[in-house]
Amino acid sequence: MQIGPKYKICRRLGSHVYEKCQTQKFQLSEARKARTMRRGRRRNVSEYGEQLLEKQRVRFTYGLKEKQFARYVKEATEKSSGVPVEELYQSLERRLDNVIYRLGLAPSRAYARQLVSHGHIAVNGRRLNIPSYSVKVGDVLSLKESTKKKSIFEFLNERVKEFKQPSWLSFDVKKFEAKVSSLPKTDAHELGFDLSSVIQFYSR
Repeated sequence: MQIGPKYKICRRLGSHVYEKCQTQKFQLSEARKARTMRRGRRRNVSEYGEQLLEKQRVRFTYGLKEKQFARYVKEATEKSSGVPVEELYQSLERRLDNVIYRLGLAPSRAYARQLVSHGHIAVNGRRLNIPSYSVKVGDVLSLKESTKKKSIFEFLNERVKEFKQPSWLSFDVKKFEAKVSSLPKTDAHELGFDLSSVIQFYSR
């Protein structure tokens, strides 16, 4: 997925979009720019513009192309059972590449996508190379034996201890195995974006 300059995108959509922007240096730089902008004219953004920005925030956060993301939204809104916001959140979070990132096995979703694409991840003992694969409750994820020896996993024990994993995932560091224990639930404090605004954007 071609995304352009990450810092430029972060300035427009927010630092939570990319892990690269979640540094003290970037935050201080943005704070200085914000003070400068307050002295100038403030640009009014329409409701449509706000919804568009929110849609872009979510899309770039998960690293999805427009058609791919629009399909997730369509599927979430067409399901007769369930709440569209919950359905959309679960579809995005249950992507295999996102789960690998959430477990702390990769420093970014882009890196997690590479791990999956190159066949380093197995689900229920079967190797998968599809980043968009949707995990189910009860699925067991593991690393290939050769992958466990890679330098990125050398200090996995220490990194996982510091990494806050979601409650719907459990991870056995010694076995390098993770299990999907439940479906993900939306948490407004952790999201960093408004999915209801995204659904409204596509319903126009």
